[in-house]
This record gives sequence, C-alpha cells and structure tokens, in this order.
Amino acid sequence: MKNIEEYLEQVTSLEGDSFGLMVRQQFSDILSGASELAALACPTQQEAEDLRKAVAIMTESEKKDAENLSDEKIRAISEDAGIDEALLSIFINGYALYCKRVRGSEPRN
Repeated sequence: MKNIEEYLEQVTSLEGDSFGLMVRQQFSDILSGASELAALACPTQQEAEDLRKAVAIMTESEKKDAENLSDEKIRAISEDAGIDEALLSIFINGYALYCKRVRGSEPRN
C-alpha cells in the first residue's frame, strides 16, 4: 500500500496534462468554472504545488495516519500551508478511499 507521499506522487503525475485539463473543462461547474473532484485525476500546476506544500508540512504521525485525519486537522493543515481547505479535503478523502480499497483487496489470513 502506498503512503501519503507516494499517493501524492501518483496524483500529481499528470499535473497540467493538456488532455486531462481539456476533460476537466468539459465537466467544470458553470458558475465557478472549477472541477474540484478532477483534481485527483489531473491537477493543475497550482493544485499540485498546493498539495505538495500541505504534505510537506504534515508531521510524521499525520502522514502515517493520513486516512484518519479529522476535518479540524485538515482545516489546520490547510491554514498552515495557506492552501484551499476543500482541495486538501478532497485529496485526503481520496487517499482514505484508496487505503480502504487496497485493504479490502488484500487476502485475509
């Protein structure tokens, strides 16, 4: 299973990809022009930088237990990093779903 830093590298691997950004525009919200959930599939350069900044300031214990961070802890990390709380919430929730899926597919002894 990937740790939070490895998951970050996976998420940011298509950072700024022109095809991914084109697809994001097709599903963007008409009012705000944003496609928040697509940030995990193809983050913009700014989103990728913000996520890297947030993970960089996380403590080792926060990184080890990232899938269980509370809303309050996510809010505090996003404020300390100076990034959008919603973006960090989407990223952490995506990581939690990834962890749940991987654990669910592991053979039980």
